[in-house]
Amino acid sequence: MPHSFSPKTLSFLRTLKRNNERAWFHAHRDEYDTHVRGPMVAIVEALASDLKGFAPELVADPKVSLFRPFRDTRFSGDKAPIKTNIAAMFPNRTLGRMSGAALYFEVTPEHVWIGGGMHSPDSAQLHAVREHIAKHHRRLDAIVKSAAFKKLGGLSGETISRVPRGFPKEHAAADYLRHKQFLGFREEPAAFATSPGFYKELVKALKTLGPLVTFLNEPLIGRATGKPHV
Repeated sequence: MPHSFSPKTLSFLRTLKRNNERAWFHAHRDEYDTHVRGPMVAIVEALASDLKGFAPELVADPKVSLFRPFRDTRFSGDKAPIKTNIAAMFPNRTLGRMSGAALYFEVTPEHVWIGGGMHSPDSAQLHAVREHIAKHHRRLDAIVKSAAFKKLGGLSGETISRVPRGFPKEHAAADYLRHKQFLGFREEPAAFATSPGFYKELVKALKTLGPLVTFLNEPLIGRATGKPHV
């Protein structure tokens, strides 16, 4: 069972940050594969088994979960070509990659971020989720107010100032309905990734976040399959 990344993972990412050029990266690609990508692949493969116990609808597969190291700089003011993190996401197998809510974690030279939820829904998805919340807000309340979820810091994400159009201002779920993002996360210093208990704590955090991801995806799966969630 993989337990953690190594100090060489963080050392490589720090050095990459100082030498963020394609030529340098290609010259050191073997080190990247050994100390950065290799440990992440092993962890994702282990999660393929562990996710079955609490989020079987999510995909953990290196071919799906891992992000490419190269940045898309076409529309960015930052022209650094290589990502200085290693990250993986675990999407819903029905909705596919980059759609709906998912679990995610990343290791950077500065921090480890383990999260779950919905970051950038389009307007149709956001409306579907809000309608779902309006009908089932007690379930969402139970998820985000559980002791384990509160320990992560509770529900976060960008909000709007007013209850969106189409919902009563005094709705019992007004605070949730104002959300544009629905996120829970745990953030730790980068050295956390190298600790012996890293993998155990990673699974623990993902297990806590799993019910939020499942809840948010229910109306979207209903739309995708033609079987609305009741």
